[in-house]
Amino acid sequence: MDSETIDGGPVDSGRADVLVTAHELLDLLGRASGSGPITPVVLDVRWELGRSDGHEQYLAGHVPGAVYVDLEADLAAFPSPQHGRHPLPEPEDLQAAARRWGVRGGVPVVVYDTVGGMSAARAWWLLRWAGVADVRLLDGGLPAWLAAGGRLDVGEVTARPGDVVLETGALATIGPDEARALAETGVLLDARAAERFRGEVEPVDPRAGHIPGAVSAPTSENLDEVGRFLPTADLAARFAALGAVGGASVGVYCGSGVTAAHQVAALAVAGIDAALYPGSWSQWSNDADRPVETGPGVGVRATGSPS
Repeated sequence: MDSETIDGGPVDSGRADVLVTAHELLDLLGRASGSGPITPVVLDVRWELGRSDGHEQYLAGHVPGAVYVDLEADLAAFPSPQHGRHPLPEPEDLQAAARRWGVRGGVPVVVYDTVGGMSAARAWWLLRWAGVADVRLLDGGLPAWLAAGGRLDVGEVTARPGDVVLETGALATIGPDEARALAETGVLLDARAAERFRGEVEPVDPRAGHIPGAVSAPTSENLDEVGRFLPTADLAARFAALGAVGGASVGVYCGSGVTAAHQVAALAVAGIDAALYPGSWSQWSNDADRPVETGPGVGVRATGSPS
């Protein structure tokens, strides 16, 4: 899905590697089979915390040919206090799910949702982690598709079974001990809303606050007012202000490892590699032996050191 321009402007390699625009997807899906780039597998990953109607939304209207992906069932293992609300799925389970979605070796994948990529990024990250190199987020999701003139189909799509072979480890992960160390020696970004980071509210997990030494970096600030990723230069400046600069080791966590994947994607757009803490706050806060910090934390970093 390489191209020379995005929305009329020059493409930078990081952005083109992570994102596809609605106009590009329209072009790809409109090409006849066998001419031009391979038609991608399209996955609809509609999910929001506190809602369970993603499948119903999908049935009511989705990108033509898109297959529904159930985040809770397909993109996570069974929750537990020891491992968090959305542990990584077993590799064999993820491979079986990917084949059911129609993912095949050498065929690109596009994932989308209706919330700026906040849930679709989980599928993007898992497939990249499992060795699928050409996976992209639809920038702006379904609203961008509609704004570009894309039509919707209704009902279920059953894909022709795929043959993809997955091998995990292509993207970095960290556990709780590594997250704590990274907060002290590198940059650990907390992707949750700022009020959850500060410990003012905690709607889901047993303790409020954040990992000591972490930096508040709400995922929502990766996006513009219509739910598209900020320009690459703006993302780079945002993360540099948080300490994610050249040479810094960067990790990301959130509530349960879902929106943190969006942060990893935004960092990748900006040319920054970051490790994901899959257990995130839902694992950390369930362990009474792990310390919790409240308040604003270390604040904005200019060079990776507390300000």
